[in-house]
Formats: sequence, structure tokens, C-alpha cells
Amino acid sequence: MLSILILLPLLGAAVIGFLPFGITPKISRGIALTIATTAFLWTLVLASQFNLGEINQQFGEFIPWIDVLGLNYHIGIDGLSLPLLILNALLTGIAIYTSETSIARHRLYYSLLLLLNTGVTGAFLSQDLLLFFLFYELELIPLYLLIAIWGGERRGYAATKFLIYTAVSGIVVLASFLGLVWLSGSSSFSLDSLQTNSIPLATQILLLVGILIGFGIKIPLVPLHTWLPDAHVEASTPISVLLAGVLLKLGTYGMLRFGMYLLPSAWIYLSPWLATWAVVSVLYGASCAIAQKDMKKMVAYSSVAHMGYILLGAAAATPLSILGIVMQMVSHGLISALLFLLVGVIYKKAGSRDLDVVQGLLNPERGLPLIGSLMVLGVMASAGIPGMVGFIAEFIVFRGSFAVFPIQTLLCMIGTGLTAVYFLILMSKAFFGRLSEQVTNLPRVYWSDRIPAIVLAVLIVIFGIQPNWLIRWTQSTTNVMMNAQNQIVNVSFNK
Repeated sequence: MLSILILLPLLGAAVIGFLPFGITPKISRGIALTIATTAFLWTLVLASQFNLGEINQQFGEFIPWIDVLGLNYHIGIDGLSLPLLILNALLTGIAIYTSETSIARHRLYYSLLLLLNTGVTGAFLSQDLLLFFLFYELELIPLYLLIAIWGGERRGYAATKFLIYTAVSGIVVLASFLGLVWLSGSSSFSLDSLQTNSIPLATQILLLVGILIGFGIKIPLVPLHTWLPDAHVEASTPISVLLAGVLLKLGTYGMLRFGMYLLPSAWIYLSPWLATWAVVSVLYGASCAIAQKDMKKMVAYSSVAHMGYILLGAAAATPLSILGIVMQMVSHGLISALLFLLVGVIYKKAGSRDLDVVQGLLNPERGLPLIGSLMVLGVMASAGIPGMVGFIAEFIVFRGSFAVFPIQTLLCMIGTGLTAVYFLILMSKAFFGRLSEQVTNLPRVYWSDRIPAIVLAVLIVIFGIQPNWLIRWTQSTTNVMMNAQNQIVNVSFNK
């Protein structure tokens, strides 16, 4: 059942890219959208059959692959990966739907989008370290090309910077994985076979530092973040949606699955430093967002700040904080996707994202009133206003981490206040006041531009009002992760 999610977009990419006869952009888009919709519906089928009381991986598939390397095709799903799989499928469909209907080199474009989906899906499903790394690297080339070919004026610089940073991330992650397997004495890369108890604590710390740096680039955390604003600014709107909504979650997912879970003793030892790192990322990202004039760059730095909340919850490593960071990953995916979609519509209609140029867009007659209203909802959700999914996700993270790191938690809570500051600047300059003379006679906004944003806005409100619909899928897995971690830590300390 799980392999369908990997093979379906791969097959779709092959069909679009290698059909022997020419096809129109409309047909390419139709095929890609059909594949993405089918994959999304299939994730919902998996969710309907997911056993909430089962603590082990579900729908597991195991096929021996390369015995000499200890590499096996081993995939499975649990409460940590299921919400991210659904989010990935949903945002891939939205990215395809919001792509320009007459986009150049359409066959290559939609093939790369589907390949990107395959890489992310495979990484979330992998129960083998080396298999995870292969999928982790698979998404690198499609995203590089999507930025380099269809990006803005400085797309070459942004894409190359992204490639270099992500390549370094992959090298460090692979070196850490190899060290884990070699030092644990395991004969394979399977998560089930890894026993890290016998590894000395100093060595565990060294391996964990490698994992933190590798995935910290992907998240990204300060000071490893500098590739992200450039990539967002130069990427097209659909690619920014996927980059912020899904691809950054590969870093947080990897940090949890392969860092905290496999090296719990080292994690506890480094946790005060991780909490401090989270504070730096939150406050630095928020401060940089306040200084921006480009709306897209402001939202990009907002992502840097909000990903710091995830590191704070992971550093605390309490059942409540771990549950909260899974919610925060989904929350940030929905909210950031909404904000980038809306900024994309504004740029498309007004021709600018500069806050000194774009003003008064809430004008009900000549502005973008519905887009502005949705932007109000999006920034309120990002700022943690009650009734939105952003509030409940951040509240659970802070509630779970306060008992362990009260000072760091309070400092990160300041970040939520700064979020309100920079988004208030955005709203007051771009949407309120008199409509700027430089952006008069705005083109009509069609429902094709509105529907994806409305869907995301509805989900943000629904999960904010009824968060249990999201929590129920994850709680059993996070409890098992914490119980396993506590047992390993107790054994290590007793020794």
C-alpha cells in the first residue's frame, strides 16, 4: 500500500517526460494534477485504515536489496510520518494547481514536481537509514532545477547556493549514519537493528552533532539558514509553497527520527545547548523579518523563526512538547503555504512585493479585498491567535518545554510577540490606507487563484478549533518514542 505513494508520482513523471509524442501544457498539467490528487486521496485511505492503538510501524514493506551494503527496501508509517505524508500530498497538488497553465518547458516542470514528491514521500516512509538518505538526496536535483530554470532574476545564484548547502547537509548526514551503523555493530542500516547503547557517550555526542548540523541546514537553523531567503525570493510561488510547507520538515523529521530517538543519552546531554540554539533562531529570524521590505523575504525569515519552536520542543523532549512539535510542523506547513500563495497572488496582480510600493490592497472596489482578508487570517494564525492551528501548536510546545527550560521558553514566547510586530507592519503598509497610485487598475483575481488559499485557510481554522483531529494520529507514536528514549537513557545512566 505504501509503495503506491512512491511509484505513482514516479510513473507520472515518466509518462509526462518520456511520451514519444508531443503533449500540450494543459495535458501535462492535467496528468500531473490527476496523479497528485490520486496520491492525496490514497493518503486519506491509509489514514482511514490506520490503527490509532498500534505502537509499531504499520503497512510495513520489506524487500532485501543490496545485502553487501546492508541496504533493504524497508518502509513503514506511524503517527509521526502520517500527517507529513498527507501534508506533502496536499501541497504537491496545490503547487501543481497554482502553476502557470502556459509555463515554459512544461513536460520537464511537471515531471520534476512529481519527482520531488517521490523523494519527500520516500524519505518520510523509510525505515532504513541508507534508504532515507537516497530519498533525501533524490529531492535535491528536482528542486535545484525548479529554482534554476523557473526562478527569478537571480535564480542561478539562489539555486547554486541551495545546492551547495543541501549537498553539505547530505554529506554530514551520511557520515553520521555510517558512523552509527559501524559503531553499533549492526549488519544493516535498518532502524530496527540499530542498538546505540554500547556506543560511548562522547562518541554519541559527536555523531549527534553531525546529525544536528546536517539536518540543521535543512530546517534551517541560524546560522545555517542563509540559503533559505534567497531560495524563497527567487523561486516561483508553487515552489516556495513546497519548500516552506514540506521540504523544511525533512530536517525536523530527520532530527527527531534519527537524532533524538537513536541517540537519547547524547540528546539529553546537549539539550540545554539545543534550547539556547532555538532561542537564537527564533529571535534572530523574527528580528530579520521586521527589517524586510520584500513581503516574500519577510515570510521566509518568519519560517526561520517558527522552525526554532520545533527545536525548543525537541530539546525539552517531554511527551507534550514532542506532540506539540508534530503539530507545529503541520501548522507551519499550512500557514506558510497560505502566506506564500497570497504573496504570489499579490505579486502577480500588483507587479511588486515591495512594502513601499504596494499599499491599500484591502480597498473593496479597486484592491484585493478577499486576498487581503485571507492574509489577515494567515498572519493571525502565524502570530498564534486563539482559534487558529498556530496557537494550539505553539501553546503545546511551550507548555511541554516550560517545565524543562523555563527561561528559553519565555524568550521564545517573545518571538511570538515579534511575529505580531512584523506581520502588523506588513498588513498596515500593504493592505490598509489609500490604494497606491503605482498599483491602480489591478487585474481581476479569478477563483483559480482563490480556491487553494481558501482550502488552506479552512484547514487552519478547523485544526485550530478541533486540534484533536490532528493530535489523535500522533499521540500514541510520540508516547512510544518518549518511553523508548527514557528506557535507553535509564539503562545508559545505570551502566
